[in-house]
Amino acid sequence: MIKPVPVKKTTLSPNALIKGLAVLGLGLCVQCTAYAGGGSVAGARHPSLSTGFDTIHSIQISKSQTSKKHKIKLYPDARQQVLFFSANGEEGKVYQLFLFDMDGRLVSQTRIRSRETTVLTNISEGNFLFEVFTDDERIENGQLTVR
Repeated sequence: MIKPVPVKKTTLSPNALIKGLAVLGLGLCVQCTAYAGGGSVAGARHPSLSTGFDTIHSIQISKSQTSKKHKIKLYPDARQQVLFFSANGEEGKVYQLFLFDMDGRLVSQTRIRSRETTVLTNISEGNFLFEVFTDDERIENGQLTVR
């Protein structure tokens, strides 16, 4: 099961976000660096300091539908142990990520606003389908494989 990590909403500069992730022992992937380079990351959420992460060898994401109007990013950290979900679109838009197992059962659901990033932890191995909605419109979907 994938669980979002609840934290207090905050505004961080790109450098503070990168340093915070480094303190927590998380590598930063190239995609995250590119996203953080464009300005502040409002509402960034950090994983807990728990060391109870399962060893995951890879997280693969393939998108079936990609929005040109909304920039949605779903990507793992460099150590393949957590999953980042971020969105960039119109100011104040709310984005919802739904994860389903291959039987169609809802496994996880999380919400963020535009220009926010959340970290999903406790990812179990398996295949998942995901959908991203805003204003009751599906803007992205695809498959997530955790090995």
